[in-house]
Amino acid sequence: MASTTTVTNLTSFLLVGLAIFLFYRHPSSSLTPNIMSQQQQTPKSVHQFTVKDIRGNEVSLSSYKGKVLLIVNVASKCGLTESNYKELNILYQKYKDQDFEILAFPCNQFLRQEPGTNEEIQETVCTRFKAEFPIFDKIDVNGNNAAPLYKFLKSEKGGFLVDGIKWNFTKFLVNKEGKVIQRYGPRTPPLEFEVKRYSRSVEFVIILRDKVKEIINNGMCT
Repeated sequence: MASTTTVTNLTSFLLVGLAIFLFYRHPSSSLTPNIMSQQQQTPKSVHQFTVKDIRGNEVSLSSYKGKVLLIVNVASKCGLTESNYKELNILYQKYKDQDFEILAFPCNQFLRQEPGTNEEIQETVCTRFKAEFPIFDKIDVNGNNAAPLYKFLKSEKGGFLVDGIKWNFTKFLVNKEGKVIQRYGPRTPPLEFEVKRYSRSVEFVIILRDKVKEIINNGMCT
């Protein structure tokens, strides 16, 4: 009897062990997404994310490969709203045909200044502010429910003192490869950082031009 019991226990142990082995080797389809998500590598590009547009349709940001992106969290009832939308529109009209795109994400986390539904937000943005650039689904940019895209943006370019988004109209500049190259605070007007960026280039070109003229003139004299 003892030997029979031992064999039975051993057999049960082996069967349980085999079941566990097969479970982890071939997990059920319902658990596979969770396990796979934990094993996924850390994103290295904005293009790896999928978001929802204002109508709820999924949009893969890989569709923006080859374009410079300005990603901004927007609000309709903020003191910065009028000036930012005005300058964003100017910026968009100026560069939209030069591989440039603005991606706007409504957010209601800052004093509830974007309280409307997606339909109301779209109506306000298109009618009142005349925006032609893409508007996406309303999201959280901070906290446990922050959109994965914004977790990535903040990890790539932290802010002053803290990495969290401080207010509406924080802007992230992304290059054509999907890498975050700059972060601008809410009070930095879109046209101001554009002017600063290109004014340096213009200044450098003028200096270089004068140097070339100097070299040519000296060469002619000798």
